[in-house]
Amino acid sequence: MSTDSNSKVQGSKGSKQAVQTTGHAWDGDIQEFNNPLPTWWVWAFYATIVFAVIYWVLYPAWPIGRDYTKGVMNDIEYTDASGKTVTRHWNTRSLLDKEMVQAKAEQKKYLDQLAAASIEEIAKDDEKSNFAYSMAKVLFADNCAACHQPGGAGVVGSYPNLADDDWLWGGSFKDIKTTITNGRNGYMPSFKAALSSEKIDDVAEYVLSLSKHKTDAAKTARGKAIFNGQEGGCYYCHTKAGTGMVSMGSANLTDSIWTLADVPSADTLEAKKAAVKQVIMNGVNRKMPVWKERLTDTQIKILAFYVHQLGGGK
Repeated sequence: MSTDSNSKVQGSKGSKQAVQTTGHAWDGDIQEFNNPLPTWWVWAFYATIVFAVIYWVLYPAWPIGRDYTKGVMNDIEYTDASGKTVTRHWNTRSLLDKEMVQAKAEQKKYLDQLAAASIEEIAKDDEKSNFAYSMAKVLFADNCAACHQPGGAGVVGSYPNLADDDWLWGGSFKDIKTTITNGRNGYMPSFKAALSSEKIDDVAEYVLSLSKHKTDAAKTARGKAIFNGQEGGCYYCHTKAGTGMVSMGSANLTDSIWTLADVPSADTLEAKKAAVKQVIMNGVNRKMPVWKERLTDTQIKILAFYVHQLGGGK
């Protein structure tokens, strides 16, 4: 629609409204409207300018050579970890440093209490246990979750589940603390050179029978003889009842909790047996690192408390 500076533009309801133009025209009939910004928007824009000027005066803002304007906010004063009084001009980094020093000082009060208390005493005191749990959760995430997963669910075949109340090396406070402090070496020899494939199949059949799986009676009987005899010698670590030994870290084969063979996810008996056979043939050689050289005694103590709580303890 073409128009000039004195033209009228039809409104949405048929009313006539004068529209001012800038006087610029192109191709003879294309003109530019002159619509000023709303008054509220203009004043809001001016307000941002005023705010910026005040901010530049109050806070550190403009770089000047190798330095910068310091602002007029009050200096920050605090006592550092060494007991020395520190005075610094106000900026967000100084404020963060002050808050971190104060937080560590407050945290130290609780850490001193935890250092002086046994794990059993920590577990009985709500205030101590809540602080220990929250701090150990971060320690676990930083140091343990890479293997045992957040929440301690572990990885079948590689890292034990810490949340299922089944403990290879014992689930008491003392046992867990010893495990974290000194690490563990989980070892089971490979039997693929010592036993034929048929005998390995029989042993796997017997192992599954220990956890109430329906197995072939003849194969199970042969597997039991190998398991409890000199040829296999499995009972040395797993005992003749198959319940395992905490002192050896050998698995309980009767409780249907599998840390190495992924039996639960297998749909058929043959698939379950194949998972067990892989462990028998290849053996186990896994190591948990020693943490006493990387964590303090107090950190190990509260980690033991945290891990104990994950699995409900024993």
